[in-house]
Amino acid sequence: MGPMVKEMGDMGKLKSINDFKNLQLLLKEETFKEDVSRVRVCCGTACVATGAKKLINEIEKEAKASGEDVEVVHTGCQGFCQQGPVMLVEPYGYYYQKVQPGDAKELIHTTVSAGFPMRRLLFRSSVMEEPCEVMEQVPYYKKQLRIALHNNGLIDPLSINQYIAVGGYTALVKALETMTPDDVLNEVDKANLRGRGGAGFPAGKKWHHTKNDPSPIKLVIANGDEGDPGAFMDRSIMEGDPHGLIEGMLLCAYALSAQYGFVYVRHEYPLAVKNLRYAIGQAVDMGLLGNNILGKDFSFHLAVREGAGAFVCGESTALVASLEGERGFPRPRPPRLSEKGGGAWGYPSNLNNIETFACVPHIIEKGADWFKSIGTPTSPGTKVFALTGKVKNTGLVEVPMGITLREIVYDIGGGILDGKKFKAIQTGGPSGGCLPEEYLDLSVDFDSLTKVGSMMGSGGMVVMDEDTCVVDVAKFFLSFTKEESCGKCPPCRIGTTQMLDILEEITAGKGEHGDLEKLEDLCRKVQKASLCGLGQSAPNPVLSTIKYFRQEYEEHIYDKFCRAKVCSGLGSYTIDNEQCFLCGLCKQACAFKAVKETRRSFFIDQDLCTGCRACYLACPIGAVQISKGKDRMARAAASSK
Repeated sequence: MGPMVKEMGDMGKLKSINDFKNLQLLLKEETFKEDVSRVRVCCGTACVATGAKKLINEIEKEAKASGEDVEVVHTGCQGFCQQGPVMLVEPYGYYYQKVQPGDAKELIHTTVSAGFPMRRLLFRSSVMEEPCEVMEQVPYYKKQLRIALHNNGLIDPLSINQYIAVGGYTALVKALETMTPDDVLNEVDKANLRGRGGAGFPAGKKWHHTKNDPSPIKLVIANGDEGDPGAFMDRSIMEGDPHGLIEGMLLCAYALSAQYGFVYVRHEYPLAVKNLRYAIGQAVDMGLLGNNILGKDFSFHLAVREGAGAFVCGESTALVASLEGERGFPRPRPPRLSEKGGGAWGYPSNLNNIETFACVPHIIEKGADWFKSIGTPTSPGTKVFALTGKVKNTGLVEVPMGITLREIVYDIGGGILDGKKFKAIQTGGPSGGCLPEEYLDLSVDFDSLTKVGSMMGSGGMVVMDEDTCVVDVAKFFLSFTKEESCGKCPPCRIGTTQMLDILEEITAGKGEHGDLEKLEDLCRKVQKASLCGLGQSAPNPVLSTIKYFRQEYEEHIYDKFCRAKVCSGLGSYTIDNEQCFLCGLCKQACAFKAVKETRRSFFIDQDLCTGCRACYLACPIGAVQISKGKDRMARAAASSK
């Protein structure tokens, strides 16, 4: 970066829109020149965990030793977490994956100096296919469209100059220069931006509710709690593009005439907290936060507040209680958060999640019609998902609304691991539903998922294969919501416990006739009577798995059999002596001495067997087999009498 740009950036607060435009013009000319050798290394949490920082140190060391002028950009999450550390090498555009510190010397000499790709670091779908040299060729990225994650992988999140150079804060300047607060609000409303936190309530309508309250002081709050297991969409935005979030909140504050804002972040996101606080400090120093922003009659002050990691604090009223320093209990409504007496410290408050705010600058800059041209008529725009589970390619994906589950699982995710059969996909986190294969061609949007008993949620997406027991999955998610229940309302506190007790009995081989009906009845009552969204949505995994996989529940209850061979205590265990090669590992693993040995074979004493699965897991060749266990359970019951 040239001295003129550095001087402009360090001159202090920008006092007018013209000051900003002059700075941006200089930054565009001096930052990211096309003829410069540049390495954009992903420094998201996943890539840092696999050695990105050590890799950067080695690259800088080798570049200095060889005399090469290489610019290393520490970017946010580039998405393909499973292949990390990942990087882009410019000006050639090579996309490398699984790069290790030991590759730094070859990277400098082969790619940076000579311009040739390191073929072993390029992505291949299989050994029979040609490697993909650039990111756009990688199947994982082909169907993605980045709006909320636009700057992830492009800029250093700790550089406000880089954010401005790629067009950052342009939407804010446009709003301050050419739009009234009502214009901004109406543009967001027209775009039909629906909340990306899960419920899908239109942001424009929520903004209108807050603006209509006559109170002189209003607050803007960003929900970065993100308590879903395996979800990291909001975290990646806060870590990789904090200024994008700040700009979205500034536009909301301008539209609502709000003066103060808070970003509520879970304590388990230390990098997100660090980057946000640093970015806020940069924006204050440059005059983009604080009093009379860019010389206009608009002031906004922003701070970060850390939460203790309670899942219930993703619910709006519980979040506000935690923000105020109280225990995170949901509160009855009315009054709503947008009304006096309902928001933080009694002030009308507008609450949206991180991804929602990240979309706002793009809507203001490019217009509502542009945003509505993406996605579906009722769910415009894109959605970020954390793709995990039994799928080949896992990581962060941002796709247009309306894409099908099949496209996400097979085209982006690369299909099921080890050639197994697809069984189900769980969307919406622990409060979502599990959808079977017949819904693979379902459009992924708010309304379509709700119609079939699932939900968009914040964006968690877990793929399951044929070896997954859906009853066990329902038990896992219900155990999570039961533990995370705040305990304030009896329907949630007691109901989730009773539902979990029934599921534990079923998976332990103690299920009884009528358990399914009792479980469904409890689910409906908890849904209707719970105070907040946690209890109201906690039964979703149970109801959806009963609806689409009822036969598996019945097998657990009546046949004492788990077809996925996951649940202990179910099934009849035998040894196929035609396969068995007498290694004896099954006998060593059995703590109950149920595995007996003869001169030429092993067998399992059904009266001693508890169905613990130790022998099944120990057998290296699959000679221990599990079949329906009705007879074994009957004998066990008879012997106990």
